[in-house]
Amino acid sequence: MASSPLPPNASAADDKLDRGVLLIASVVVLGAIMSILDVTVVNVAIQTLAKEFDAPLSTIQWVATGYTLALATVIPLTGWAADRFGTKRLYMTSILLFVIGSMLSGLAWSSESLIFFRVLQGFGGGMIMPLGMTILTRAAGPTRVGRVMAIIGVPMLLGPIIGPILGGYLVDAASWRWIFFINLPIGIAALIASQRILARDVPQPAHRLDWQGLALLSPGLALFIYGLAQTSGAGGFGRWQVIGPGLIGIAMITGFVFHGLRTSDALIDLRLFTNRVFAASSVTLVLVIISVFGGMLLLPLYLQVVRGESAMDTGLLLAPQGLGAMIAMPIAGRLTDKTGVGRIVPFGLVVVGLSFLALTQLAADTSYWVFGAALFVMGLGMGFTMMPTFSGAMQTLRRAAIARASTTLNIEQQVGASIGTAVLSVLLTHEIVSRVGGGGGGGIGKTLPPAVRERVAPDLAAAFGATFWYALALIVVAFVVAIVLLPKQKPEPIDDDPDAPDAAEAAPVLVAH
Repeated sequence: MASSPLPPNASAADDKLDRGVLLIASVVVLGAIMSILDVTVVNVAIQTLAKEFDAPLSTIQWVATGYTLALATVIPLTGWAADRFGTKRLYMTSILLFVIGSMLSGLAWSSESLIFFRVLQGFGGGMIMPLGMTILTRAAGPTRVGRVMAIIGVPMLLGPIIGPILGGYLVDAASWRWIFFINLPIGIAALIASQRILARDVPQPAHRLDWQGLALLSPGLALFIYGLAQTSGAGGFGRWQVIGPGLIGIAMITGFVFHGLRTSDALIDLRLFTNRVFAASSVTLVLVIISVFGGMLLLPLYLQVVRGESAMDTGLLLAPQGLGAMIAMPIAGRLTDKTGVGRIVPFGLVVVGLSFLALTQLAADTSYWVFGAALFVMGLGMGFTMMPTFSGAMQTLRRAAIARASTTLNIEQQVGASIGTAVLSVLLTHEIVSRVGGGGGGGIGKTLPPAVRERVAPDLAAAFGATFWYALALIVVAFVVAIVLLPKQKPEPIDDDPDAPDAAEAAPVLVAH
C-alpha cells in the first residue's frame, strides 16, 4: 500500500521527509538511474558496435543520436500526458517501453535494427525524468522540494561517472549486449516498486492536446539537436549539414513561441517565464548545463587522447567528481528548504568556476592527485548548483503547474546538454588544429599510437586547457544572473487553489490550465 505524502502546505512540525516520501523517492531514483546510466554506458561501446556490425562511425553514431532525438521528441508531450493519463500510469508505461526497447536493443542483429530499437527506447526514456520530478515535487511540496531534488540529483550527476566504468567492464568482461540487458532487472524492479508504492492519481484532462504546438516544437527540437550533433562530423558550424537542420529547427521553435503566447492550451506554458524566479532559474540552469556537460565531454577525452587511459580507467579517474557531488547534495538540499536559493547557487557556481580555473592549467603530465582534487571540487560545486536551481524553479509554482514546469526544465536540460557537447567539441577541435595542425582534430575520440601521443601530448593538453576557459566564461555569466535575480529568502508556501483570494498575491505566476 502506498503511504500518503504530506500536503504541500504541511506545517513546520511535518517538515521532515517521512517514510512515504522516501519510498516514492526510491521509485523515482530507480527509473532515473536506468535512463541516465544508459546514455553514458552506450557511449563507451560505440567503437565496439562499429566493429561488431562492420558499420562506419557515421552510421553507428546514430545509436546515440537516435536515442537523443527520441528524447527531444517525446519530452514536450509529458506535461499534457501526465494530466491526461495520470502520473503513475504514464510513469509505469514509460518504464515498460524503455525496458522493451532495452531488451530488443540487446537482441539487435544489425546496425539498422539497433538504431530503430534505440529510438523506441528513447520514446520511453524521455518521459521518465520529467515524470519522476513531477511525482517527487507533488509528494514533498515546496517546503521539502530541495531535499527530494537532492535525492534525484545523485543519479543525474553520478551517471556520467559510473556509466563509463560500467560500460567498459560489461564490454570487456561480457558482451556489448549486456549494456542493454542490464536495464531489464532494474526496470522490472522499478515497475514492481511503482505498482506497490505510488498512489493512484486521478487523471485531470483539463485541456485538449495542442497538436499545432506539438507539430512545431517536437520536430523543431529534434532538428535543432540533429544539427548540433552533426558539428563534429561535418567539421564545424559552418557546414550545410549543421546550418540547414539547425535553422529549420530554430524557425519551428520560434513559431512555437509565437503560437504558445497566443493560446491558453499550449503544449508548454510559456507564461511560466513571467515568474521571475522560474525564468532566472531557467537561464542559470541552461548556462550551467552547457558548461558542465560540455566539460564532462572534455574530461574523458583528455584522459584517453592525451594520457592514453582505457575506458574503465577513465571512469575510475572521474570518480572524485561523483564523490564531491554526493557529499554536497544532501547539504544543499537541506539549505534549499531553509533559505533562498540565491544564497546557495552563487556559492556553488564560484566553486565550479574554481575547478574550471584549475582545469585551464591542464598539462600532459598534470598529477592525477591535482586532477582528482579539481574534479572533487567540481562535484562539490555541482551539488550546490544543479538541484538547488531545479528546486528554486519549482518552489514558487502551484501544484497544477508542476507537471508542465518539470517538462520545461527537462527540455532545457536536454537542449543545454546538446549545445554544450556540440559547442565545446567544436571549440576543442579548433584549439587542437591551431596548435597541432590540420590533422590534429581528427585525433579526437581515437587512441593515438604511444610515440605520436608523446610528441603531441603537450600541445593537445594546452588545447584542452584553453577550451575550459570558454566553460568558465559561461559560469561567470550564470553567476551574475544568479546573484542578481535568484531570491535570497525562501518563498512563502503557495496556495494550491488559484481562485483563492490571496493566491495571486502569494505567487505571481500564471497557472498552466
